Amino acid sequence: MRSPRPTRPRGPRRLAALLLCAAASLFPAAPPAGAAAPPPVSGVLRAYDIGSVFSAGVSSGGYMATQLHVAYSGTFEGSAVFASGPYDCARGLLATALNACMDTTQSLQLPALEQATRERAAQGQVDPVENLAGDPVYVFSGSNDTTVRRPVADALADYYGRFGARVLYDRSTAAGHAWITPLGPNACTETRSPFLNACGTDAEGALLGHLLGAVAPPGSGTGGELVRFDQNAYAPGGSAAAVSMGAEGFAYVPASCEQGARCRLLVALHGCKQGYAYQGFGTRFVEGAYLNEYADTNGLIVLYPQAAPTATLENPNGCWNWWGYQGDTAYARHGGRQIEAVMGMVRALGGAGTPSADRVVLSSTDAEDGYVKAAADGSGASVGTLEELYGLALGRGTDGKVNRSVVSFDTSRVPAGKRITRAWLTVTRSSGSGDPWASPAGNRLQADLRTGCFGGCAVEAGDWSAAATVPDAARIGAFTSGGAVSTDLSAEALAALNRGGVTQFRLGFAAAPAGTAYLFVNRDAPVTLTVAYE
Repeated sequence: MRSPRPTRPRGPRRLAALLLCAAASLFPAAPPAGAAAPPPVSGVLRAYDIGSVFSAGVSSGGYMATQLHVAYSGTFEGSAVFASGPYDCARGLLATALNACMDTTQSLQLPALEQATRERAAQGQVDPVENLAGDPVYVFSGSNDTTVRRPVADALADYYGRFGARVLYDRSTAAGHAWITPLGPNACTETRSPFLNACGTDAEGALLGHLLGAVAPPGSGTGGELVRFDQNAYAPGGSAAAVSMGAEGFAYVPASCEQGARCRLLVALHGCKQGYAYQGFGTRFVEGAYLNEYADTNGLIVLYPQAAPTATLENPNGCWNWWGYQGDTAYARHGGRQIEAVMGMVRALGGAGTPSADRVVLSSTDAEDGYVKAAADGSGASVGTLEELYGLALGRGTDGKVNRSVVSFDTSRVPAGKRITRAWLTVTRSSGSGDPWASPAGNRLQADLRTGCFGGCAVEAGDWSAAATVPDAARIGAFTSGGAVSTDLSAEALAALNRGGVTQFRLGFAAAPAGTAYLFVNRDAPVTLTVAYE
């Protein structure tokens, strides 16, 4: 790797161009009416019935969204990130921020960032990284974004994948460095104020659909109340200005949430030069982000914290702190001044201690795990014998046999009386040969579920073709190294989990590969089943 090259401090104009923040979202097929947001009403943040919390942001706001998600993954269940890179990419250095985390003239050293995250979790400086497994993450990068270049966003998607997050990466448009919205006055490819661009697809619908699971069509964005509140109440020491935040923040609260319905909370972080206090920018991001429209129809409170420019050259463009300005060495972890201010707002809205922490991670029972091999038609089935050497086999081996693996979980450990909301499997690749997902084209690795055991709970030859309670309960996409997370279990599969004992899964490819194409998984660690509940 290249060693970091020294960089002289940039002047305000250069820094402005490089640290400009925006995000990507996409525009529906027909432009919606540009209804104005309701005028802000002075008020305070109060607690609502919050079921889940997510973050979203663009460029510096994207970096802050990731910092919130990683540092407090026990609170945040997922994140949508536009035009930014992996967690703590800058490592406290402006030169690294400019040259590795925006431009690509310096390596951003992704393996080191992953290791640093794991070490911080072990030291309690961020929440356990196991919380990130299965979390939905939406990443966006436009091909005309020369402010935060495409390889940096690629690294963000890779970073989250290393922790088992479910990443949806949109690289499909020629967007510039801007938040993409049907209400934007700029063309898609532009990078200029107000950094609100129209691109012809609906990224807000895509990102919210990925985070929330499904969304209703947007409304007018005028059916709720836009609360203007005092951010000084949440800043360390009582001074928002001292941590480069504005005196005023905003929260859009739909009528249904105000009336007591269970709602979700999205923390939406603007980019540089888009804060309320930046040169009269005002509420253009709050009004134009196309989030309030979805909030009205999907029970979603949107919190809009506000960064503000400093009078010095440390942060003249009102960026969120993602490189350690003002001497805040804890900016990306517990204790970071801006992170704790935003977390205070989240707690005030009732968003701390939400069901993101209400999950159990079950390890498969080693004595009941194994694999079975047979001809493609299921004849001549036998139990595989190489598990201890290589792991659990999947696909067609060199002997021409097709392998399926069975894993067993004690699902009685899910707390009684709780409603299961989501569940997913996590597997880790040990080795392999060929690409069984491509043989035949479009082949899928699926998990069949059995309430109880396929036969006896110990693996036996008949497990290869035994009937499943729910066939194709979840699927695992192609991966060549590290861990992979399945899709969420289907609603039918959630209902079939055995709350009184054992549930087994049989992993196997839907079609027999035409030639040798296989992988081994979980040689050194068990498969896990994560079950979320409320």
